[in-house]
Amino acid sequence: MANRRLSMRKIKEVLRLSYQGGFSTRQVAHSLNISRSAVKQYQERAKKAGLAWPLPDTLSDQELEQKLFPPPLVLEAPAQALPDFEYIYQELKNHKQFNLTLDLLWQEYKEQHPEGYQYSQFCELYRRYRGKLDYSIRQDHRRSSLERAQVAQFFACLEWTKWRHSYIKEDEGRFI
Repeated sequence: MANRRLSMRKIKEVLRLSYQGGFSTRQVAHSLNISRSAVKQYQERAKKAGLAWPLPDTLSDQELEQKLFPPPLVLEAPAQALPDFEYIYQELKNHKQFNLTLDLLWQEYKEQHPEGYQYSQFCELYRRYRGKLDYSIRQDHRRSSLERAQVAQFFACLEWTKWRHSYIKEDEGRFI
């Protein structure tokens, strides 16, 4: 887990004690109650930013933070052609008896796109694609003869109950 950044006041104090006071890294760390590696890291960042003590009066805390912690450079990777996952899925599904593998389809993909994904990333992307597919299949359920007999028996009981109720007077609760 990355450590939280110190406040600008504490960072300025690290620089002041290091450059103006001439204290060692250990002494600065002990006086500010921070680790020696943190002191060393802030000293290196100040050196990379070209900062020296005393800091210019016109330098605000935000500007100091920008100099010490510049935004990371984002290098854009060249866009790689995505494989046609629907085609791959259908090919694997339709050619099971021919022992078609994902490796063979990857080789076909690499012939078409030499700068494309390597095998491990290709497989990972395909697994993600497969995870998004809906695999629900409608299955027709046919009743067995035992189940049909049970259903017929149930309806016979239901009919008997209706017949029985038609011969009972509701208000008196006696047979007619």
